[in-house]
Amino acid sequence: MSHSTSLIATIVVGLVLAFGCGFLASRLRLPPLVGYLLAGIAVGPFTPGFVADASLAGQLAEIGVILLMFGIGLHFSIKDLLAVYTIAVPGALAQITISTAACAVLAVLWGWSVAAGLLLGLALSVASTVVLLRILEGRSALDKDDGRIAIGWLIVQDVVMVLVLVLLPALAGSSEGGLAHSARQAAGYEIGVTLALTIGKVVLFLASVLIVGTRLVPWLLDQVARTGSRELFTLSVLAAALGIAYGSAELFGVSFALGAFFAGVVLSESDLSHQAAAESLPFRDAFAVLFFVSVGMLFDPLILAREPLRILTVLLVIVVAKSLPAIIIVLAFRHPVTTAFKVSAGLAQIGEFSFILAGLGVALGLLPPEGRDLILAGAMLSITLNPLVFVAAERSAAWLQARPGLRARLERPGDLLAGARPGADASKWRGHAVIVGYGRVGGPIGRALNEQDLPFVIVESNRWRAEELRAQGLPVVWGDAAAPGVLEAAHVEHARLLVIAAPDGFQARRILELARRVNPEIDTVVRTHGDSDLAYLQRQGVGMALMGERELAFGMMDYALRSFGLSEDRVRLIVQGFRTSGEASDRKTAPRR
Repeated sequence: MSHSTSLIATIVVGLVLAFGCGFLASRLRLPPLVGYLLAGIAVGPFTPGFVADASLAGQLAEIGVILLMFGIGLHFSIKDLLAVYTIAVPGALAQITISTAACAVLAVLWGWSVAAGLLLGLALSVASTVVLLRILEGRSALDKDDGRIAIGWLIVQDVVMVLVLVLLPALAGSSEGGLAHSARQAAGYEIGVTLALTIGKVVLFLASVLIVGTRLVPWLLDQVARTGSRELFTLSVLAAALGIAYGSAELFGVSFALGAFFAGVVLSESDLSHQAAAESLPFRDAFAVLFFVSVGMLFDPLILAREPLRILTVLLVIVVAKSLPAIIIVLAFRHPVTTAFKVSAGLAQIGEFSFILAGLGVALGLLPPEGRDLILAGAMLSITLNPLVFVAAERSAAWLQARPGLRARLERPGDLLAGARPGADASKWRGHAVIVGYGRVGGPIGRALNEQDLPFVIVESNRWRAEELRAQGLPVVWGDAAAPGVLEAAHVEHARLLVIAAPDGFQARRILELARRVNPEIDTVVRTHGDSDLAYLQRQGVGMALMGERELAFGMMDYALRSFGLSEDRVRLIVQGFRTSGEASDRKTAPRR
């Protein structure tokens, strides 16, 4: 094949095979990314037949990483970043340290050098941002606490890896044997200067993004939007994402992924962020697929036969040894068990930075070629298994939900009742409302009660949201209302009304059970999203159970009937008939002849 068509061949064959293998994986009830990885193996140098250009595939994959990180940044504001830094920074640093130390011991047992062990540990400690984001998007978890913490955690990992990549050549030179004392001193001085320059560049990058970028980029896109040209706006979004990522890498030495993420964060402050995300979505998805194809191309299937035990050990380090410290760290910062399990599951894989570290380590003579092969095999297997790890984490969290005693020992809810109204004694709360969940549903209820000067206590599981409400002077209990002791902190035993505005049906049942255990006569209104949950709550005799979709249907039904000229009384009777029959979504809708 001529050189002039290698780019076209790589894109076409990669996407066609990724589509076929991804579709087959989906039909087998496997994640599509497993098919994408298999497509990469099929066009890689270790299998017969067509061999794609690995260099071109890697560069195309980088474009996918840039657009994916840019899209995530659009939904991740500066405020979100500041909210999670208290756990993301110490958590990521502690997890990297523990994983690296464990791998150093393992490498010594294998007969490798300590330097090789440390490099292996660093490569296995950093998770793939692309893989995590695809999983979080598929589970609609990007805007939840779990997603924000995991993304913040990976951003810190990326910054650490940037420092490691810059310092590694200097460290390799200073670690060579036979150097004179003066040479070692010079090497140490070089490391110090390199470290200072790198930190200075990162600080300058952040300052440029947060001070200049937040003003310039949104203004520029606003000017483009005023032209009314959709093509020009799409081009401006791609130019901003790719240009800032490339410029950040060239000028400040940060990764493409980190530069693209902060480009998205900058644009998130603009009201154009949603349109920008929509315009970049098709490009992002297509190029992100090529990332997984490029990973598959690096994998040699024969290593599974050559080094099965070592591969299994590396896989256990990635999936287990990385996850357990993350669970402990997240719990130590007083987050729920469900958050701890999901964050740890997101970290139980490795990716792009691991490949870069492995390649550089081999080039510098710090890591044996076998180490690179083990890292690639660990990446391939951990990426494939990561969706299953998430399922296991969710089931483990559900298992703990059903065992409140064990869960209470693991969780440590803090600052339970805070921010109560001035002059109010928390021990004298009587006849108040307890609102579980203060978002789009619970928030308006609380504001209405507040305007009428009616007493209420909020139970909020989102720690940062709880702190915001507390700063507004509202009485807040931080914690999961389904966990023992949390509702008691809101004095539910003396409450008049319980408002369960949280969307989780299983959680609502558990909250209702705990509240009635201490206050059997409490009035209750519950939000639900399923017919089975609605039927269950009605059988339990709650004051009111509302399913959002049905109430939406009733409102639109009311308007539709009125638009045909039916009287207000007749419309009210018709809607009420559907409401009481419970058949708004079940009646046959064939037109009457």
